[in-house]
Amino acid sequence: MWDRFLRACRREPVDVTPIWFMRQAGRYMAEYRALRAKHTLLELCKNPELATQVTLQPVNAHKVDAAILFADILLPLEPMGAPFEFAKGEGPVIHHPVRDRAAVERLRVIDPEEGLGYVLDAIKMIRKELDGKTPLIGFAGAPFTLASYLIEGGKSSNYALTKRMMYNEPATWNLLMSKFSEVVRRYLHAQIKAGANAVQLFDSWVGSLSPTDYEEYILPHVSSILKDLEQTGVPVIHFGTDTATLLELQKRAGGTVIGVDWRTPLDQAITRLGTDVAVQGNLDPLLLGAPRELLGRRVDDILQRAAGAAGHIFNLGHGILPDTDPDAVKFVVDRVHSYQKRA
Repeated sequence: MWDRFLRACRREPVDVTPIWFMRQAGRYMAEYRALRAKHTLLELCKNPELATQVTLQPVNAHKVDAAILFADILLPLEPMGAPFEFAKGEGPVIHHPVRDRAAVERLRVIDPEEGLGYVLDAIKMIRKELDGKTPLIGFAGAPFTLASYLIEGGKSSNYALTKRMMYNEPATWNLLMSKFSEVVRRYLHAQIKAGANAVQLFDSWVGSLSPTDYEEYILPHVSSILKDLEQTGVPVIHFGTDTATLLELQKRAGGTVIGVDWRTPLDQAITRLGTDVAVQGNLDPLLLGAPRELLGRRVDDILQRAAGAAGHIFNLGHGILPDTDPDAVKFVVDRVHSYQKRA
């Protein structure tokens, strides 16, 4: 049933719960590691043929219900005027962090074709390869998460520089958020036009904010992206981590599907969110390394808790970790697909 995932996103009946995994294409797969031995991460992202190959690896290996484009949330930074690299063992490094008004003003609001055409080419190629058998999810990073990398210069544990700009220079902050919002909005529209069947907005680090800060500094900008995308009729997934205190605000910001991480029991999230949005989640990624008996029980528990949802897509609460056993991923796929029969 090729549209199982899309039907669940639209809160329509499905034969079994659909499942895909964030970071389902990546370092835990031997096929991916073989390619990474020959190419950098950015080379894989910028080569449509290679990006297609990596995107399809978990679909072929695990029979998941959706493919997700192989790319990186930081790709828009380079054409905007903020080059970066992935340093070995350190993750992304921004060469010239943006920390004042002048630097924000220099950032360009680009059209996706200007510097991200290779992503759109990959989407077209992937859709052709999937041949109507599996839907494709496109994605982008949300403004706060992009800003946190751009301002901090890379990964951060407390987002001190980011929050300092947010609190002390709200006009500069809003200018930065507005630029990111427009770039991301255009980028996701272009992905849909290129053939993405659904899109996900990754606000991976927004859980570091209080509800008050989210409502004041983030929600208006995220809403300008999501409410606009909802008009396309394509499913829009709104995802963040550590968002137990933000779920209602995320729903207000927009999205036809709300991603829930493992810190919030799924039945509680469903009660809080209501029945007019679908939910996605919410297994702890580290449980993929647990004994099979425990892993199976936790998968079933999530499916039981999801019984009250109008639509549920099984996923992790964040991405697959690099040391994950691929057999555990396949075990979860089979467990989810067989649940209805076992129940």
